[in-house]
Amino acid sequence: MFSWLGTDDRRKKDPEVFATVSEGLKKLYKTKLLPLEECYKFHEFHSPALEDADFDNKPMVLLVGQYSTGKTSFIRYLLEQDFPGMRIGPEPTTDSFIAVMHGDTEGVVPGNALVVDPKKPFRKLNAFGNAFLNRFVCAQLPNPVLESISVIDTPGILSGEKQRISRDLTEDLSGYSRLRRCRYGGYDFAAVLEWFAERVDRIILLFDAHKLDISDEFSDVIKALKNHEDKIRVVLNKADQIETQQLMRVYGALMWSLGKIVNTPEVIRVYIGSFWSHPLLIPDNRKLFEAEEQDLFKDIQSLPRNAALRKLNDLIKRARLAKVHAYIISSLKKEMPTVFGKDNKKKELIASLGDIYVRIEREHQISPGDFPNLKRMQDQLQSQDLTKFPPLKGKLLEAVDDMLTNDIAGLMVLVRQEENLRPNAAVKGGAFTNTLNGPFGYGYGEGAGEGIDEAEWVVARDKPAYDEIFYTLSPVNGKVTGANVKREMVKSKLPNTVLGKIWKLADIDKDGMLDDEEFALANHLIKVKLEGHELPAELPAHLIPPSKRKLVE
Repeated sequence: MFSWLGTDDRRKKDPEVFATVSEGLKKLYKTKLLPLEECYKFHEFHSPALEDADFDNKPMVLLVGQYSTGKTSFIRYLLEQDFPGMRIGPEPTTDSFIAVMHGDTEGVVPGNALVVDPKKPFRKLNAFGNAFLNRFVCAQLPNPVLESISVIDTPGILSGEKQRISRDLTEDLSGYSRLRRCRYGGYDFAAVLEWFAERVDRIILLFDAHKLDISDEFSDVIKALKNHEDKIRVVLNKADQIETQQLMRVYGALMWSLGKIVNTPEVIRVYIGSFWSHPLLIPDNRKLFEAEEQDLFKDIQSLPRNAALRKLNDLIKRARLAKVHAYIISSLKKEMPTVFGKDNKKKELIASLGDIYVRIEREHQISPGDFPNLKRMQDQLQSQDLTKFPPLKGKLLEAVDDMLTNDIAGLMVLVRQEENLRPNAAVKGGAFTNTLNGPFGYGYGEGAGEGIDEAEWVVARDKPAYDEIFYTLSPVNGKVTGANVKREMVKSKLPNTVLGKIWKLADIDKDGMLDDEEFALANHLIKVKLEGHELPAELPAHLIPPSKRKLVE
């Protein structure tokens, strides 16, 4: 475990210096992690080897859901544009994986051509064969949203009667294995989803608020996304179709169902709304939908800025799994006889793999969460010749430890530097632009934005009432002291931190006192906060008192 404390001077050298995070990740992977993966057949058990395009590609968003939950409509809503191959309907219309990406011209690239393009991060999907590639396409189009992100649309997962028919076709299977072999055209559906989940930046699970049922297949899909819970967000779509009281019950039922499937200590984030460009059927919750939409958009818009950190985090997770895999493989090799009884010993070792996990966990002080799925690992070992597994090779593990201990720390510094150089990196265009500015922007004309379009100072409406209070505070030369203002402001029961911010915004001339206009402004901002709105970081121009506007120019 503490091999990095050895006397070899080469292990004590400073971490390598890289020009970019992407360059660093590629070199560290190829020189330190890939040799360990190749030695212990990591790619046969877990995930194909990474390529340069995996480190260079734009952030990707994976949409997953049962049929008719609005996945394709959601993409159309974000882009505000149809994309090639798009089909929308109440039946399972999307029967393929569609990578919606930026291109100079509009068109469709079929799967077999897509996986030979070294500039696209899909080359390793070739391993899933023609059964999958015939149902995989890339829709390219010149759209500003796609200049920053790519979106992966997936086949709708069946439920109800269709689910029952699929199960009948594979009645000898159960759970995870059934999902892998039923109805998806002869390819390993769950494995493809896992492949994408490992490489995307965000996984959005869509649910239809009008028919909230999580089929066995969808439940198995969510379980297949284990170890990627940090990327998962949930959208409760078509929420405009139900009344407010029913929506509360649907939301509660969804959280209860997800709690049984997604095994995380935190409550998973659920966004409620209606993500298409049709009129709201029940407009009662418009403000809620607008707020939820803005939160989701902010989350998606942050992906380009956080892309390097996500790739670094995924490489660390991969390295931890590769180390555990090496310990498992070498332990099985160590237990195998050299001559007689190989078959019986193999069966015995596979059956007792759980005990081997526990032993490795104790010996190397590894977290139980770093181990691969036990049942799946047992299934994969059935076809392997355990006698041909390599023994434990300390130098390969030391190289990965050195990467995790030293090199990753250096890359973290570079990640922060790159983020600071791109403070405004965000998804732009489409639906992300139309709700930022103008009268239909979220919160426009509300809270601190109230009166933005009016010629008169909005605070003047209530100023007579505020003046009555002002003149009870013993003003001197037309101003009241901070101590006197404080006694009045604390009556709002707002925290001192909030009142301090209000004071800073209202004391425009920064003299430590408030005149009647500044006092009225302070009370207006208190009212804004008490009504549930956020305070602005800087005072908007329309809230500056008329007599002070020349002062701040």
